[in-house]
Amino acid sequence: MAANRSNPVAFVTGASRGIGKAGALALADAGYDLAIAARTLTPGQTHDYGSTVADAGKPRAMPGSLEETAEAIREKGREVLPVRADLLDRSSLDAAVKEALSTFGQIDVLYNNGIYQGPGVMDAFLDLPEDKLAKVFEGNFFNQFHLTRVVLDHMLERGGGTIVNMTSTAAVEDPPAPTGKGGWGFGYAASKGALHRMAGMIHVELNDRGIRAYNLDPGHVATEAIREILGADNPTLQMQIEQGCPVEVPAATLVWILTTEEGRARSGETFLAPEFAAERGLVPGWPRERKS
Repeated sequence: MAANRSNPVAFVTGASRGIGKAGALALADAGYDLAIAARTLTPGQTHDYGSTVADAGKPRAMPGSLEETAEAIREKGREVLPVRADLLDRSSLDAAVKEALSTFGQIDVLYNNGIYQGPGVMDAFLDLPEDKLAKVFEGNFFNQFHLTRVVLDHMLERGGGTIVNMTSTAAVEDPPAPTGKGGWGFGYAASKGALHRMAGMIHVELNDRGIRAYNLDPGHVATEAIREILGADNPTLQMQIEQGCPVEVPAATLVWILTTEEGRARSGETFLAPEFAAERGLVPGWPRERKS
């Protein structure tokens, strides 16, 4: 394995678009080299993003790709490795980590931003088949647990590293309305609830060995994927647009966690990005009423 690099290295999942892409670009601005992973390597690739029973089995393309994110990172003068990885394919995750370590020699930060986007995520409780629920957990928890353990083995060998898990309000709160009417699906909430427990456990067990771990809650962010999956008239999307924040908000919070002395000292905590970024003024011009 190569000696320590002058620039730290972050491994970011779900980096082809949305919150993951914004986080990767913000890390590049902060001096990180990047290994970026997602299913969509090239523009126009299609996947099954079915969010309801009716939508399942209807592959579609979404805006964004790893190639486009990688090009934007290179324009910032940082090194980048785009690697295709599927949260339902554990071997692809292992291969992505192996390629990242072969290329960079180290992984300093694992940003578990990617989520399973497919059948079962937004089904109502009584409509959710058990096999679909198992698949949601496979992508949103079990394989992310596996990926984290693989990267932690490397970090512990090197004497330290940081895990940041993308959590959700759905992990710890009940929805404000039924699924499809402003609320979220049980499968999504339950699987994110399981992931939410991971950072605190890692902190308690491994902080004295140089490992820091955090939960990052982005709040409501109407990403390209959410807009495409839910549709323009969906009440949940409208709620996210009205109450939400831009992708730069969780990205700025991520960088603060990783690069400030206070952030490094607050391992084990959950950060609600909209409230935290507004309180600290991390994103110029946001929120709009913050003008003074």
